Amino acid sequence: MSTKRATLAELEPQANFVPRHIGPNAAETAEMLKVVGAASLEGFIDKVIPKKIRAAKPLDLPRGKAERTTLSYLRQMASRNEVFTSMIGMGYYGTVTPKVILRNILENPGWYTAYTPYQAEVSQGRLEALLNYQQMIIDFTGLELASASLLDEGTAAAEAMAMAKRVVKTSANTFFVDRDTHPQTIGVIETRAEAFGFDIVIGDPAKDLKPAEVFGALLSYPGSSGEIRDYRAIIDKLHGAGALAIMATDLLALALLTSPGELGADIAVGSAQRFGVPMGYGGPHAAFFATRDEYKRSMPGRIIGVSVDSHGAPALRMAMQTREQHIRREKATSNICTAQVLLAVIASMFAVYNGPTGIRKTAERTHRLAAIFAEAVKGFGYEVTTKAFFDTVTINAPGRAQAILARAKEKRINLRFVDADHVGISFDQSTRRQELERLLTVFKTDALERVDIDKLDAKVADTIPVALARKSPYLTHPVFEMYHSETEMLRYLRRLQAKDVALDRSMIPLGSCTMKLNATSEMIPVTWREFAMMHPFAPLEQAQGYQQLFEELESMLAEITGFDTISLQPNAGSQGEYAGLLAIRGYHHARGDTHRDVCLIPVSAHGTNPASAVMAGMKVVVVACDEKGNVDVADLEAKAKQHAANLAALMVTYPSTHGVFEESIKDICAIIHANGGQVYLDGANLNAQVGLVRPAELGADVCHMNLHKTFCIPHGGGGPGMGPIGVKAHLAPYLPGHPVVHGVNPAAGRDQSQGQVSSAPWGSASILPISWTYIAMMGGEGLKEATMMAILNANYVAKRLAPHFPIVYSGPGGVVAHECIIDLRWLKERTGLAVEDVAKRLVDYGFHAPTMSFPVVDTLMIEPTESEGKRELDRFCDAMIEIRREIAEVEEGKADRTDNVLKNSPHTHQLLLADWTRPYSKEKAFFPLSYINADKYWPPVGRVDNVYGDRNLVCTCPPMEAYQEAAE
Repeated sequence: MSTKRATLAELEPQANFVPRHIGPNAAETAEMLKVVGAASLEGFIDKVIPKKIRAAKPLDLPRGKAERTTLSYLRQMASRNEVFTSMIGMGYYGTVTPKVILRNILENPGWYTAYTPYQAEVSQGRLEALLNYQQMIIDFTGLELASASLLDEGTAAAEAMAMAKRVVKTSANTFFVDRDTHPQTIGVIETRAEAFGFDIVIGDPAKDLKPAEVFGALLSYPGSSGEIRDYRAIIDKLHGAGALAIMATDLLALALLTSPGELGADIAVGSAQRFGVPMGYGGPHAAFFATRDEYKRSMPGRIIGVSVDSHGAPALRMAMQTREQHIRREKATSNICTAQVLLAVIASMFAVYNGPTGIRKTAERTHRLAAIFAEAVKGFGYEVTTKAFFDTVTINAPGRAQAILARAKEKRINLRFVDADHVGISFDQSTRRQELERLLTVFKTDALERVDIDKLDAKVADTIPVALARKSPYLTHPVFEMYHSETEMLRYLRRLQAKDVALDRSMIPLGSCTMKLNATSEMIPVTWREFAMMHPFAPLEQAQGYQQLFEELESMLAEITGFDTISLQPNAGSQGEYAGLLAIRGYHHARGDTHRDVCLIPVSAHGTNPASAVMAGMKVVVVACDEKGNVDVADLEAKAKQHAANLAALMVTYPSTHGVFEESIKDICAIIHANGGQVYLDGANLNAQVGLVRPAELGADVCHMNLHKTFCIPHGGGGPGMGPIGVKAHLAPYLPGHPVVHGVNPAAGRDQSQGQVSSAPWGSASILPISWTYIAMMGGEGLKEATMMAILNANYVAKRLAPHFPIVYSGPGGVVAHECIIDLRWLKERTGLAVEDVAKRLVDYGFHAPTMSFPVVDTLMIEPTESEGKRELDRFCDAMIEIRREIAEVEEGKADRTDNVLKNSPHTHQLLLADWTRPYSKEKAFFPLSYINADKYWPPVGRVDNVYGDRNLVCTCPPMEAYQEAAE
């Protein structure tokens, strides 16, 4: 019997990526549809999503490209970027990422697919790496406490300003900024200050700073010009007036300079980018934030601390800020709920691999190059205006700055344009001798005939003032001396990785976090030289590949969401919220409605929502939810009318935080508009909408898109993230701009842009190829299929678990959206167990726990995503069902209420050789289901004591004996 042969066109691998990304195959999908009682996937989706909110038309995106075709296209795009030698500086520097770190961290899914370390027992590896980071920052800054990183240097400086206002006793409302600060940092500070109502004074600290009139001052050390100044006397005056001294500084410079802590600073901020993290056209990079111990309860961001586990052994965890300590809803002054973990890990390992000697040599070499250059150009007749400097010098060339920049470009070197008379030049780890020689010929054509670099090297003195030369040691902990050979480093990284659960090991079923496949083809372009080595302030004609990427990605996101304009600047979801609300604020102010400052927020909202509203200068009014978790429309309407004269916005998550498509969403938007407000739609759950629902068609005016959720940028152990926003045309003029790179927001007229929210013009640009590649390979139909499968997977899990655990919320017909919430509120009363016991017991089954107690206390929220196949979903469901049987044993009195397999979980390998005194078998403890035998995950620590960790706060690396004792 003959069969019809496929044509060549039919055999082309056009959409070969879609079945790679989507977990269930056709047969599995059919089986799952039977379980949920549906005849077809399309028919099932019609049951889940109300018809009146479905998208008006299908996605107008090209058909999905094959992986090979996509990468070839992207290669051509990348080739349009011309990577010159960058000597621009301004907070972004060339660096050399050690290949052992590049391959085994940045390009390793065991590191980049891990989630935020809320579950400490399955996160000990990255927690140790972050503790190393904190120790590194503490050592260099000379302060007592450091966080596990912030989003970027500008954000860190703005957070320092806000913290200063929180902690000082003075009534002053003015913040002083050193005029020799990077302009992008000043821009972010000004944006934050304007919404908070702070006054900003920018000037020369020696002449313009009046300590009695400010609550804090930012001093740059070294300055953006390169100048190093001794601020001790100024800091003393600030302290005398009750104000805080904040220093923006440079990690590599601090290898040679007296630390900010020794100078008396209260806070130090900066970027760890030059510790092995590529410039990437602006990010992502780990910022650092360090302060004094007395301010630890007011410090923004995450802190990693040392606690003990259930066996008394040292164990690491997130201390105090275990998610949103400073996101105190409407009382917050910071919406930071994230970090730049992957980048902080790279920076910490750069220090571990190079050690104090290697770091100092790098700093000395960088300084020597700058000193040789400065001496040489003085001989050419130029004035070097920076007298004391580390790596950056400013040259006075009256009327000739543009000509010098042009000559430098001819030699493929980018310098900094300061003004018509001045040029800035920065050296870094990546600068080679031949580049110094080439640079000298820019200033004198026959420079190499006139200058003997070796002779200059021998006679040039260091320019760092003796009074500011570093005398205190740094990186003294043994971890910074133990792994200098590649063999040792390789094994150290493997040991840390093996302690953690990431997506390369098992499904991470976190609700609201969308832990889907981060495909290899999406990740490969990130480390291409054309994307990784670009300075964010390089001339735009050299970055045409990036400009094409931005234009195409913005167009894709606009088509997916229905909005008119996209801003890529926000480098986290929280920053997207902030930028979106600032756009709404700018719109109202431009219309003369400066009194509109009320923001309605449902009680079920993400914690960042009210925090972002407060940061944008708004007052939060909470809206009730009904018993099904939906927004209480009657309460919303009443409060919208009550505050109609002052209503600015509504912030609403869709589908709801409870995982349900609310039919009333269009009515909700209409109510807000009728009362003069704008609608901000939180895009955290966009993965349930792509291809099926467009936020703009629901009535939203602005929405942020978590590219690290819906569009495949990996979570990186807790960062990086990206939160671009889409807006309707009337809000476009009020999107973020940039003081250095003009034209970032073409829609903005003069004074319309609401300033900056991130340091770099296009946020974390180097990870945007990930989302572009995902969308290009999926195509419109593939994206729609992914959304439908995410919804089916969630409903399949809900159906399998419903006979064993109550499902808290569901829509009409008993269906859920892309996530489901199982109810464990009955657990404590009936068994003495808690939701945490279930979460920790899942570790013994090899799984990261679902989201605990959000948005409902004592529940677990599960989001399987479209990337998990039926086999993995069943494995997870089997584990949950077996845990339900273990709960039943306690419930029925067959197991002790306090000494049972759940209360004692997780079970570590150390127990295998210990005297076994448990009332259950080792097999039950370690191998409760047969699949575990094939690939057992051994948690490195027992249950971590959170209370002990907060009462005994230790945020530095413990002595090595502690690790040794734990291993014995």
